[in-house]
Amino acid sequence: MGIADPDGVEKAGVHLLRFVALGRHGEMGWMAEKADRRRHPKALWPEVRSVIMLGLNYGPAHDPLDQLGWPDQGTISVYARNKDYHDLIKTRLRMLARWLVEQTGCALKLFVDTAPVMEKPLAAAAGLGWQGKHTNLISRDLGNWLFLGAIFTDLALPTDGPIKDHCGSCRRCLDICPTKAFPAPYQLDARRCISYLTIEYKGHIDADLRPAMGNRIYGCDDCLAVCPWNKYAHKTNDPAFFPRPELSAPDLADLAELDDAAFRTVFAGSPIKRTGRDCFVRNVLIAIGNSANPAHLPVIHRRLDDPSPLVRAMAIWHWVGWGMSIRSKRPNAPIGPGKRIKMSSGNGRGSIPGLWIRPREARFDGSFSLRALMLCSCIMASGLPPSAYGKQHQHQK
Repeated sequence: MGIADPDGVEKAGVHLLRFVALGRHGEMGWMAEKADRRRHPKALWPEVRSVIMLGLNYGPAHDPLDQLGWPDQGTISVYARNKDYHDLIKTRLRMLARWLVEQTGCALKLFVDTAPVMEKPLAAAAGLGWQGKHTNLISRDLGNWLFLGAIFTDLALPTDGPIKDHCGSCRRCLDICPTKAFPAPYQLDARRCISYLTIEYKGHIDADLRPAMGNRIYGCDDCLAVCPWNKYAHKTNDPAFFPRPELSAPDLADLAELDDAAFRTVFAGSPIKRTGRDCFVRNVLIAIGNSANPAHLPVIHRRLDDPSPLVRAMAIWHWVGWGMSIRSKRPNAPIGPGKRIKMSSGNGRGSIPGLWIRPREARFDGSFSLRALMLCSCIMASGLPPSAYGKQHQHQK
């Protein structure tokens, strides 16, 4: 725990505005809309005089990078393998807040990543650690596996000053990033960050980024896991943060079969639930495509008729990718069972209203069905409207 002066994050506020001005927040429109309130605690609550910051360790028992070598299982970010941390931390903050009010009669507000608050700069200003080159908070005693929570109060409390940055010349977090999401040390471009792409982004993930995602289906821990300061980190001893066995290395084929009701049941009480079934299954299909395991073709085949345009697009991407792999070995091989695929109307970026394709037993000989299927995949990946490719490519029912 540490106490920060609200005025100690003015420089971070300037960096936030630059981050938004450069468009690095991607499609997180709420960051741009609330940037003026987020950049300074007093813009959110003028009465604040002190900010109490708390950090909770959720250090994993095993190196999460080990799971990246298991292509048939999905990798879920360590923080999301149990109950929603927002609720767990807020409960503990309330206990402290209740005591503080009883002792002083002060006014206060609680925040756990649910309001426009710059938690990491405030935690650094409170002396809990420093923001590393990966922009996350690093503690000399606990590494960088930390949940953060804040209490704004109108009490003028003695503050803890910031501590020195101890990253030195280390670049491990920057160099390991699969999608090169760090334009420079201490700078993040969320548009290339796997955590943003798999959690916040609701559209079709660019084709050039999909291979780098590997089997990461919710979040990414690479930059956190390689930090050398984790040698001082401790495995969490809080059962609330212990991973659920079924989320430690879930089978991709099972996850791809989830409909909306099953998704809500499996992830009840989990932060994963807020991403939504369609985006989550999109991530799972990308991971299945990256596995290149032909055993997954039946489940991909079933997703070609999925109600979600987002899911269907990723199923087609995998289907075409597998067909191209077959072509290199068996030029006359069929692409699979006959299937009518409707790229129906939807608001997802790149969807094609009214376009029907019938692959039948198409062979890799330049037939219309295969060309159309590959065209759909290209359109889905690029986000261009069908008209950009010419009306002669559209086959109406």
